[in-house]
Amino acid sequence: MLEDTFDKVSSVDKSALLDQIAAEIVKNNVCPDLASSATQLVFGDGNSNADIVFVGEAPGKNEDLQGKPFVGAAGKFLDEMLDSVRLHREDVYITNIVKYRPPNNRDPLPEEKAEFLPYLHRQLEIIEPKVVITLGRHSLEAFIPNRRISEIHGQPKRVRGQVILPLYHPAAALYNSGLKETLLKDFSQIPSLLIQLN
Repeated sequence: MLEDTFDKVSSVDKSALLDQIAAEIVKNNVCPDLASSATQLVFGDGNSNADIVFVGEAPGKNEDLQGKPFVGAAGKFLDEMLDSVRLHREDVYITNIVKYRPPNNRDPLPEEKAEFLPYLHRQLEIIEPKVVITLGRHSLEAFIPNRRISEIHGQPKRVRGQVILPLYHPAAALYNSGLKETLLKDFSQIPSLLIQLN
């Protein structure tokens, strides 16, 4: 019973700490050009005590409007994949490297990713997930530079003490049925990976 109380307190504390980081991004005027063209900051969403954190590249149009990551078509597919391994959004935490939508959904620039990366690392330090699942090549590069996603997707790697599972981006799989099957197969190993890490 005591443990439950501690869990609740730490979860509340973690949420407050994450809110502080989001406020700092605005206060520090990170990537002002991106901020001025975006509707709002899209910081992250989900369980601040999660065992799994998904990291995408940057918000798209729907995310920019709603202020939550992965709420468009790619987000619906992510929800389906979570469902396939008996997980829900409230069980995981979802974020992106870049927290503002790039104009016209262009790829985030290297300097934009570099500016946001320290904030992402702090998010992960607070949440302390067992596994970080990178979605797409931009996210992969942030954790495992100079590796191609086609070579290492679905292969858990330990990087500086953190387990990273690189996956294809759900958006890429929406237009490529072969990739969709690959992504679903890679996704299916998440429960057994969590058991190994417990």
